[in-house]
Amino acid sequence: MSRRIAVTGVASGIGQALARQLTEAGDTVIGIDLKDADVCADLGTADGRDRAVAAVLEQCAGLLDGLVACAGVNAPSPLLVSVNFFGVTALAEGLRPALAAASAPRAAVVGSISGTQPVDDEVVAACLADDEAAAVARSAAVMAGAPQKLYPSSKAALAQWLRRTCIAPGWADAGIPINCVAPGVVRTPMSAALFADERMKAVMDRAVPMPLNGYAGPEDIAAALAWLISPANSHTTGQVLYVDGGAEVSLRGPSVF
Repeated sequence: MSRRIAVTGVASGIGQALARQLTEAGDTVIGIDLKDADVCADLGTADGRDRAVAAVLEQCAGLLDGLVACAGVNAPSPLLVSVNFFGVTALAEGLRPALAAASAPRAAVVGSISGTQPVDDEVVAACLADDEAAAVARSAAVMAGAPQKLYPSSKAALAQWLRRTCIAPGWADAGIPINCVAPGVVRTPMSAALFADERMKAVMDRAVPMPLNGYAGPEDIAAALAWLISPANSHTTGQVLYVDGGAEVSLRGPSVF
């Protein structure tokens, strides 16, 4: 029986690869992106998220078997928290009732190995307090002093939200596992500029060492997401799965598990 699965970021990269894999497996994908998607919406704005939720609910008739949030941005800007955190959490909460209506609902989000790097605690705290105005205001201040902390902050906040949410009312007790795949370096249009600049590529290689098979392709990350949202995953929830060629272990060592 075909499942109905909403996937954000389907116009390129990991989201596009996942949509292809799910479609080939017989699922019906409701794609969400800024353009070239079933639902065109800007997840960086509250209005855009509301429109996306309403459109998905209409297309799935109030019953959704899966949700995967792949959409994200990486350029230093306050938009990082609006898209990477609030664009994920608001969509997940808005679609949760439709997931709960399914017989075997599943959800997953895309994090990052960067979530293990130094963050701005105030940005993370504002995100976890669901205060987008404060998170954006603090992000603007961080841009002036430590812009490199914004992307890790958005992904660290997302991982903490996931850990808190997975056992909150309406999720585990409704039979909805929700997990995160945290990639290392993935060859996608979003990372193309890093590969094109030899200096930046060297910095990236030092920051994210990947001893197992090197850089990943979007299909590698998509395959992990596909399992997490499959009916086979009955008991895994709240987990951050590092699909990173060994980067997280290389950076943090064996004592973190």
